Amino acid sequence: MKNYDFAQKFHALYDQAVSLYATGRRDPAAFLPAADATRLAANGLTPQNLFDYAEDQNNSGEPGYDIALAIELVRRDYFLNVQGGRPSATVLNEPGMPAKTAAVQGIEWLPRLIPKAKAKLRGELPSSLMYCCGGDRKFFKIHDILPAEFLSLVWRHEHDDAAIIDWVVRRIAAK
Repeated sequence: MKNYDFAQKFHALYDQAVSLYATGRRDPAAFLPAADATRLAANGLTPQNLFDYAEDQNNSGEPGYDIALAIELVRRDYFLNVQGGRPSATVLNEPGMPAKTAAVQGIEWLPRLIPKAKAKLRGELPSSLMYCCGGDRKFFKIHDILPAEFLSLVWRHEHDDAAIIDWVVRRIAAK
C-alpha cells in the first residue's frame, strides 16, 4: 500500500478480513498473508486491527468499512508524520485503565476512552482492546461523535485531557 491507493487497498483487505472471519479464521497472527501484514505495518496498522473490525462486523454489523477507514487514516497520518514511520515500543497497561463505569463531568466511558484513543493513535493498544469496540460505538452514538473525529481531537489535544473533555461537553450541550 502506498499513499494514493491506500484507501482502495485497505478496502480490499477489510473485505478479505470480514470474509475470512466469517469462514472461521480466528487467529489474528495468521489472519492475513505475511506480505499484507508487512504492508499494513508500513502504514502503522496491524492484522489485529483488521481482525477486530472483521469480528465486530460479523458479530454486530458494525463498524463498517467507512468508519474503519476514517479511523485508520488518522492513525496512519499520525504514524507517518509524528512517529516518522516507526512503531511505538509501548503497550497500554489495560489493568491500569479507568473502569467502564468511570465518569468525568457526568459522562460515563469518557475517562476510559481518552487513554484508549491515545493508545490507538500511537499504535499502543494491546490485542485485548479495540478502539471503536461496541462500548466505544455506544458512547459515540449517544453523543453524536464520529470515531475518527474523536481520534483527531485526541491528537490535537494529546497532552491536554481537559481540552478533550471540554470539547465533548460542548458537543453534548450542542445536541
